[in-house]
Amino acid sequence: MKTAFVIIDVQNDYFANGKNELVNSLQASLKAKDLLEHFRQRNLHVVHIRHLSVRPGSTYFIPGTEGAEIHANVQPLQNEKIVTKNYPNGFRETDLHDYLQEQQIEHLVISGMMSHMCVDSTARAGKDLGYRITIAEDSCATKDLILQEQKIPAQEIHRAFVAGLSNYYAEIKTSPQVIEQFKEF
Repeated sequence: MKTAFVIIDVQNDYFANGKNELVNSLQASLKAKDLLEHFRQRNLHVVHIRHLSVRPGSTYFIPGTEGAEIHANVQPLQNEKIVTKNYPNGFRETDLHDYLQEQQIEHLVISGMMSHMCVDSTARAGKDLGYRITIAEDSCATKDLILQEQKIPAQEIHRAFVAGLSNYYAEIKTSPQVIEQFKEF
């Protein structure tokens, strides 16, 4: 089964001094970097997804800004596919599905930001399109959210979304578990 490592929205605006800093974004990016290096060493497919926000009133991921650039920890190589999206779902109005089909990819290992938004919607869409999905949960990050004036900590948001995906949409692993799985490749 051909596998691709898909890194979603690990962009500068999600880090310290960015326009939409996430909780533990640096730590998650370092786990994603470990996975990226592992996939590269084995000449496995890598896909970078970046979000460019083009809707009126957007405050981050503005095209042409440093904040919209992919973070240094997971910089793409020239031969790696970059998909640009304008919606949370990495498949919506992009060439991601076509590219994966051309490469005969059947399994996606997903890493990225934000757990509750782009990681979630891309994983669900991928499963609906017939891909086997694995999420390296320690290489994902999100932020605190507010619901009815009550703060929900990022760790709870992350765990709830990952748990929800684990019931049908994805196999949930840590980055060391994914590396162990792909050790022989």
